[in-house]
Amino acid sequence: MSVNKNVLLVCSPYYQQISDNLIKGAIKVLKRKSVNYKFLYVPGALEIAPAIKLTYEKSKNNPIIDGYIALGCVIRGATYHFEIVSNESARALCDLSIKFSIPIGNGILTVENEKQALERSDPKKLNKGAGAAEACLSLMDIKNSDIYDKS
Repeated sequence: MSVNKNVLLVCSPYYQQISDNLIKGAIKVLKRKSVNYKFLYVPGALEIAPAIKLTYEKSKNNPIIDGYIALGCVIRGATYHFEIVSNESARALCDLSIKFSIPIGNGILTVENEKQALERSDPKKLNKGAGAAEACLSLMDIKNSDIYDKS
């Protein structure tokens, strides 16, 4: 991975400790691969995809961001809101990635409780922040590769 690659981490710090864990995991991967990164914080998981679209549109003619990492957490509550936020945030990220060929690593956790979120976000346990960073970098590599190279 080239040193000139730039990734934007779009984070919802609604659950601060969980978000901090996801960020730590993602940053470790980015530093190891010498990828530059910046942060953009939004209020909740539903705002992550629109924030990615807005920043993508701003830089479409002069790309400064090569990939995006979506980080946040949705914990099931007593209402239908969990399903809406979980489903729509994932759908929006997939739609953006496919429609505009944007490399996006999805690190938005959707869990039943805080214990699950802490385990999945912990860089020493399931480390889903690192997984989202790896996914983003993999998609960036695919986007920049020549799959028809005959060598």
